[in-house]
Amino acid sequence: MSEAMNGTMMYQPLTVGSLIDHAMQYHAGTEVVSVETSGDVETQNWGVVAENARRLAAVLDTLGVAQGSRCATIAWNNRRHLEIYYGVAASGRITHTINPRLHPDQLTFIVEDADDQVLFIDRTFLPAVASLKPRLGNIRHFVLMGGRDAEAEAMLDGLKFYDELLGEVEPLSEWPALDENSAAALCYTSGTTGNPKGVQYTHRSLVLHSLAGNQPDGIAIAARDTVLPVVPMFHVNAWGVPYIAAAVGAKLVLPGPNLDGDSLVALLNDQAVTLALGVPTIWMGLLEALSRTGKKLDHLVRTVVGGSALPPSMLREFRDKYDVELIHAWGMTETSPLGTVNQLLQKHDALNDDEKARLREGQGRPPYGVSLRLVDEAGKCLPHDGETQGDLQIRGHWIVESYFGKKQTALTDDGWFDTGDVATVDGDGFMIIRDRSKDIIKSGGEWISTVELENIAIAHPGIANAAAIAARHPKWDERPILVAIRDENSNVTEKEILDFYEGKVASWQVPDKVIFVDALPLGATGKVMKNQLREHYGDALLKEGA
Repeated sequence: MSEAMNGTMMYQPLTVGSLIDHAMQYHAGTEVVSVETSGDVETQNWGVVAENARRLAAVLDTLGVAQGSRCATIAWNNRRHLEIYYGVAASGRITHTINPRLHPDQLTFIVEDADDQVLFIDRTFLPAVASLKPRLGNIRHFVLMGGRDAEAEAMLDGLKFYDELLGEVEPLSEWPALDENSAAALCYTSGTTGNPKGVQYTHRSLVLHSLAGNQPDGIAIAARDTVLPVVPMFHVNAWGVPYIAAAVGAKLVLPGPNLDGDSLVALLNDQAVTLALGVPTIWMGLLEALSRTGKKLDHLVRTVVGGSALPPSMLREFRDKYDVELIHAWGMTETSPLGTVNQLLQKHDALNDDEKARLREGQGRPPYGVSLRLVDEAGKCLPHDGETQGDLQIRGHWIVESYFGKKQTALTDDGWFDTGDVATVDGDGFMIIRDRSKDIIKSGGEWISTVELENIAIAHPGIANAAAIAARHPKWDERPILVAIRDENSNVTEKEILDFYEGKVASWQVPDKVIFVDALPLGATGKVMKNQLREHYGDALLKEGA
C-alpha cells in the first residue's frame, strides 16, 4: 500500500487498561460501593480501584506469573473482584472468572482445562476450594480476597492474602504495551450438556463491546448513573458492566453474596441506584419482596433483564406498579454477551403503552457490530418477516470464532455462529427467541414454544414460576406439560391453570398436564435446568397410559 493511501490518524490499541486509565484520570472520585462477604458495605472510588489494580499487577510480577497466564477467580461481585478484572488483564494476563455454582467435577475440569496459575477466592468459597485442592494441581498461588485470617490460613496450606500482597508493593507505573488482539478474559459456558467450553475474549473485542453496547439504543449507561449489576461477575463478565462503568465513570454498586429480594430492595434504595441488571429469577424475587413489604423503588429508572426469556407480566408489573422501564436483552457467553437490546424506534412513538409493551417482550435488535440471520435445517437463509421461524445465527466483532484450546472453528462454513436458538426476526431487526432448539416441543409434526407456555403460566397470579417441557406421548411423539411452583398462599389447581390458557394459544398447544413442585432446578447462571425436568417428568404422560 502506498504512503498516500495510509490514513493520518493516531493509532492506540484497544485495551482493557485504557478503560481503567480513563476512570482513574477523569472519574477518580466517583464511588464504587461494595457489599462484602461479611455483609458490611464498603465505599471506595475508581481512583482506589485503579491504584489497587496497578498494585495487583506488581504483585503478579513479584510472584513470577508470566504474561499470558490465566488467573482465576471464585468470587462474588465486590471491589476486589473489580480490581482483579483490571490488574490481571491490563498487565497482560488473562482474567478467568469461574462460576462457583458449578458441580465440583466441572469446576476442577475448568481449572485444569484453563491451566490456571493463580486462584483468587472469596471467603465464602474457601471450604469448597480447600476440599478440592488435591485436584487443583496446576494452581501455584491461592489468594484469599481479604486481609489476614488465621482460621482461613489453617484451612488451606500456603494461602496468601490479597490485602497483604497489595500492601507490600508499589503500584505499577504504567501498563505493558499489549497487542489488542491478545487475550484478556476467559469465561466458560454453563455446561448443561457435556463439559463446559471456554470462550476467550480479546482486549479489542471487550473494548468494542463496551463502546457499541453502550450506545443510546444499547444499555446506555451514563456518568450520572448509579449502576447495580446483579448479574454475577462470573457470568459473561457481568454482561460487560464493569468495563462500561469504567469507560463512562458511572457510580458502581457491587451487591456481594446477598441477592435475595429484601437485600436488593434495601441496596437499590440506600444507594439511589438508577439502573440494575439481572436475570428474570432475580427480578421475580425482587418483585415478591416489594409486594410483600409494600416498599417502592425510590430511584430506579431502568432494569435490564436477560439470560432467559422475559415473562411479559414482569414488564407490566415493573411499569405499572413501580414506574420502572424494563429493557429486554439477549446474548450468550459466546457473544460477549450482547447480541440484541430491545429499544424502540421513532416510528413506535405513536403506539400506546400496551402496544409498546408487546414490542418490548421480544429480545430486541442488534447494535452496530452484530448481524443476525435465520436458516432452515439445510442451512438456507430464511426471510426476516417476523413470522418465519428458523435457527438463529450471529456474527460480529465480539462473537466467538473458536473455543479455548480447540483448533477447529466454532463457525459455519461461511463464518456464522449457530446460537442453538429458534427465533424470528422482522424487517427492522427485532428478534424474538421462540425457544431453544433443544427445548422446543414437536407435537404431531407441529412446533410448540415452551417460552410462550411459560409466559402465560407465570402471568397467572397463583403461579410463582413455571417451566414447560416435552413429555413423551404414544400418539403425538411429544406433548407439553407444565412444571409449576405455586405462589405463596396460593391453592391454584391444575384445572384453573389449564383454563387460563383459553384464548391465549391454540387449543392443541395447551399443556396436557400441570405438575406442582416446591422448587425448579436452577443451573449455575440462574436458568431452569430443563434437561433435569425432562429426565424426571419426561414419561409423566406414559405413566398415566396417555
